[in-house]
Amino acid sequence: MRIDFHHQLNPLFDATRSTMVDNRYATALVIACVLSILATVYLSVAIGTQHWYQYSSPAVRGEANASEMRSLYEEFIDGEFDEKTYSDTLFRLNGTVGLWWRCVHVPANAHWYKEPDVRMVLECRSFTLPQQFIPKYKEPGNHNSGEDMVRTYLWRCQFLLPLVSLGLVVLAGLIGFCACLCQSLTPTLGIGVLHLLAGICTLATVCCYLAGMDLLHRVSMLPDKVDGSLGWSLYLALISSPLHMMAAALLVWAARSHSQNYYRMTAYRVA
Repeated sequence: MRIDFHHQLNPLFDATRSTMVDNRYATALVIACVLSILATVYLSVAIGTQHWYQYSSPAVRGEANASEMRSLYEEFIDGEFDEKTYSDTLFRLNGTVGLWWRCVHVPANAHWYKEPDVRMVLECRSFTLPQQFIPKYKEPGNHNSGEDMVRTYLWRCQFLLPLVSLGLVVLAGLIGFCACLCQSLTPTLGIGVLHLLAGICTLATVCCYLAGMDLLHRVSMLPDKVDGSLGWSLYLALISSPLHMMAAALLVWAARSHSQNYYRMTAYRVA
C-alpha cells in the first residue's frame, strides 16, 4: 500500500513543481518583454530627435552682430553642406545636433533681435544619407588638410550602430513571436543573446558620439562664452542600453534554468 500511495503522489508533485517553474519562467519572460519594449521605444525616440548635444551661446547684441548671425543662418539653411559652416552656426545660435538632425534657435519674425523679448523658434535640417558618409577632415572646412580617419569612422559608427541595434531587436521579436506560436522556449537563449548584442551596439553608439564630439571640439574651438552640454536624447539612448542588457539577462536565465529543470525532471521521472 505504501508503494501504491507513493506512486499516486508522484504525478501530483510533478504537476505542482512544473506549475511553479512555469510561473517563474512566465514572469521572467513578461518582465524581459516589457524591458525590451521600453528600451526599443527609448532608442527609437533618441534616434529620431536632435537633442544629443546642445550649445548655449550669449544673446546677440548690436546690428553688426545680428547681420553676422543672419548670414550664418542663411548659409546653414540654403548653403552647401560643410562641417565647419554648420558647426559654427550651431556654436553661435544655440544649436542642437543629433544623429540625423542639426537645429538652431532663431527669431520667429524677420527682424532679428530688435525686440527685447523676441520669440525663438527651432529651425532644423536633416543629415541626408550621402552626408552621413562624407569624410571628416583634420581641419573642418579645409579639404586639403587630409581626411581624419578616426572622426570619419566614429561618425559612421554612431549612425550605423543604432540601426543595427534596432534590427537585432526586431529579429529577436520575430523569433520570439514564432516561438510563442510553437509554444517552445528553445529559442529563448538566442533571443537573449540578440538583446545583449543590441545593448552593446547602443552603448557603443553613445561612446562613438561622445568621442566624436570631443574630437570635433579639439579641432574646432568653441567661441568665448559658448558652452556645450549633453541633451536628453543621448540620455534616452544611454538608458536603453542597460534595459536591453537586463532583458537579455532574464531571457538567458530563463533559457538555462528551463533546460536544467527539464533534464532534472526527466531524470527524476526515469528514476
